[in-house]
Amino acid sequence: MKTTLKLLTVGTTLAFASLPALAQDRFVGLTWGETSNNMDRSSSLKGEPEARRLDDTINNSGTWGVRAGIQDDTGRMYLSYEYVSDTYSGSYKMRQQNLLGSYDLFLPVADNTRLFGGVTAGLVKLEQDSPGYHRDSDLGLAGGLQVGVLHSLAPEFSIEGGYRYLRTTADASLNARDRSVGGSFDLKSSDMAYLGLNYHF
Repeated sequence: MKTTLKLLTVGTTLAFASLPALAQDRFVGLTWGETSNNMDRSSSLKGEPEARRLDDTINNSGTWGVRAGIQDDTGRMYLSYEYVSDTYSGSYKMRQQNLLGSYDLFLPVADNTRLFGGVTAGLVKLEQDSPGYHRDSDLGLAGGLQVGVLHSLAPEFSIEGGYRYLRTTADASLNARDRSVGGSFDLKSSDMAYLGLNYHF
């Protein structure tokens, strides 16, 4: 999977290298959505009943983001930063930050409405800061796909709704301060449904 994510990262970087070929319709935007994560626990954590709920720490959790990029009539390229932090029953606390580059192709379906689909690659930082456990974090690769619909409200504004799926390589440890629990977990995948508002200039 790491090889696939590296290829996605290289492909997205090459796509951004061709930015001057696009018409200079720049935009910035805000997004708000809900993120859920899929964790893979180490063998030592699989035997811990409470550790089975790690996936529930970030599950339908509120996520905000900012983005900036350029687009033309056929597609767009943009960089985005996203942040989500949540807890589960006071037992676990996790934080996830994404720094991503994305490329979308457009499919017009009406005068002011387009469907879009594309690829994303970048970095994901996973932090575990649960009470009673040693804090840990990791920076990993991320790559995935997104689809959605984009609607122009006016020449300066557009709104969108989308869904994105990421595969990642980030992991972190979960070691209790009293040494009663010890192990690690991988963030295998992360998905997000979101709404966005963009300003074009």
